[in-house]
Amino acid sequence: MSADRAVASSQHPTVTETMLEVMHAGGSAADAVVAGSIVQAVVQQDMTNHAGSVTGLFHSAATGEITELNSMGRIVPGLAPHHPVPGGKGLYAPAGTRGPMSVVPGFMPAMKAIHEKFGTKSWSDLVAPAVKAARDGHEVTSFEHLVLAQTVDFFLYTASGREHFTPRGHLPQVGEVWASQALADTMSALAAEGPDHFITGGWAERFVARAAQLGWGITPDDLVTTPRWAAPARWHIGDYEISQLSAPDRQAVFCAIVIGVLDALDVPAMGHFTESPEAGYFMAHALRLAQHETGFINDPAVFEDPSPVLLDPDFHGFLAKKLHKSLPRIDLTSHVELAFGGHALFAAGGASKQPAGSCELTAIDPQGNWVQLMNTLQGGGIPGEVVGGVPMVGSHQITSLASPISGWLTGGGGMRAVLSNTMIRRAGRLVASLGSPGNIHCTVPQTLANVVLYGHSPHAAEELPRMLPLTDDYVLSVESRVSREYVSGLAKLGVLVNPLPEYDYHMGSYQTAWRESNVLHAGSGPRREGSAGGF
Repeated sequence: MSADRAVASSQHPTVTETMLEVMHAGGSAADAVVAGSIVQAVVQQDMTNHAGSVTGLFHSAATGEITELNSMGRIVPGLAPHHPVPGGKGLYAPAGTRGPMSVVPGFMPAMKAIHEKFGTKSWSDLVAPAVKAARDGHEVTSFEHLVLAQTVDFFLYTASGREHFTPRGHLPQVGEVWASQALADTMSALAAEGPDHFITGGWAERFVARAAQLGWGITPDDLVTTPRWAAPARWHIGDYEISQLSAPDRQAVFCAIVIGVLDALDVPAMGHFTESPEAGYFMAHALRLAQHETGFINDPAVFEDPSPVLLDPDFHGFLAKKLHKSLPRIDLTSHVELAFGGHALFAAGGASKQPAGSCELTAIDPQGNWVQLMNTLQGGGIPGEVVGGVPMVGSHQITSLASPISGWLTGGGGMRAVLSNTMIRRAGRLVASLGSPGNIHCTVPQTLANVVLYGHSPHAAEELPRMLPLTDDYVLSVESRVSREYVSGLAKLGVLVNPLPEYDYHMGSYQTAWRESNVLHAGSGPRREGSAGGF
């Protein structure tokens, strides 16, 4: 959609409408994302909650500067990991794991920091939509019910989870109006007392008391955290400058490696990576390389930061040469058939099995201020518990080079992740922003490559098929809107294609904004239930 003055995009119509109403009433883009995030955690509990994490990029029209906010949930240093929900309890606690761990929430400290730095409207006005949505309820959509059904086993482990998500013995059904008096009471207190209700006030006290009952030895002081404001990481490709979250987030380096390798190989000249088998081979391998290389990024308060080395175009050129020298010399189709059975060029297909709960918001206000923000259920709270109507998932962090979410039990408690907030300048002017939940480690570089290497608009870039990184056994999972010739061509290169659904919601659904001349545009991808609007 297009507009003259302001635009907004989110994964839920209520959230988009809330953001537009705030800006139409004179609020800033920052006001809009605060109100949008708080109401989103009421109407999209399948994707987010008030105890998760928040990150964002904020562009000031007055100064032209982009500022980064990182308010991930934090580990409490010096405490042993607390895993109250064991493995085997659904997608959030799969079999063979210890389940997620308890961490300090980052959501409300982020809302407080954004409002203090950029807010223009009263706090109570921004929380009012969430109070109403919790009290009156929202209509459960088919997508919401789908995700809740896939993840509710995790919450069935706890009494508070069962009471909240299955109040009459089953999930709220499609078309049912789902309200929560407990959450309405919490939102009313939040509106009246401000964000400190979740940090030092009544909700915080209940949170610490429940933690003590479960054997997690935190203190009230542990909940008082300071979100990090910083300059984002910046890197260049052609006449584009890309701003993304800095370390300990991995996305900037991940994207720079993938796009740097593709550029050094001149992959766009081969065709699109979901149409040309050779381009697809290089993209799949570049994603895999980036996944390995970014494992060295950790909290800069604890480790040295290798980001400058990993962002170096000469390093990308080295990786490109290594990858080019790995191309097969012969047709490997018969190997694929022998290795995987019969004449199989496709693996047994199906949707990804990982949870993908997060929410991305985009807003541009009439003054030209621009925000790209994520709020998520990941990385906050006590796993499986519901306190004051607020469900919590905790963090899936593990100490691992390979894990996208990783942290250390000593030091500052900061965790690394790989999140999607992205802003794009061209010739010094901010022209676009994008972000999404869902396999964002690999979908952001693909969507970004569609813009900066292939020249697509953000809307067209979002629409194209996407893939996962190539696995160690040469299997490539890709949305199945690809040709038979593409699949056969990859088999010649030794790659077996695993077909994902044509539009796999685990592969993200981008919230985007861009401007052409004096016209603003906003989009919401087709893989989930988002909406975009403007005035």
